[in-house]
Amino acid sequence: MKEKVVLDSIDQAILRELQNDGRLPNKTLARRVGVAPSTCLARTQRLMEAGVIRGFQAQVSAAAIGRQVQAVLAVQFIAHSRPFVDPFVAWARERPETRALHHVTGAFDFLVHTACRDTENLQQLVLEFTARREVGRVETHLVFGSWSGGPLTPG
Repeated sequence: MKEKVVLDSIDQAILRELQNDGRLPNKTLARRVGVAPSTCLARTQRLMEAGVIRGFQAQVSAAAIGRQVQAVLAVQFIAHSRPFVDPFVAWARERPETRALHHVTGAFDFLVHTACRDTENLQQLVLEFTARREVGRVETHLVFGSWSGGPLTPG
């Protein structure tokens, strides 16, 4: 975030509503959170400028676009060091199969959520990961189902 932002109950309501439906028209959003449309728009813009709202995007069904097999790849480096991390992140993010990339603690260094056309595509992807010089081990976990959590609220 660009600045420390104090979120009151109206800001929190705006965030909750937009996380549930990012396409809400401003007038509808304003009515739901109980403020004037001009106030709602100003608050939403402030939340965007402060970096609280990072953007809006469509959620695309992987299966609907021909990516039937999803997996989480647990990637362990041969050595966890900065010279390996940045190039790996750049490479993994460029892969069309990569849905999300998480740098984590524990036995593995990264968790990579992937969406592949089929098992052959997944196998090829795993082989590409294991061919990288920094990667020592990849463990593949097939995804049978996924669910999103509720709206994120201040902690």
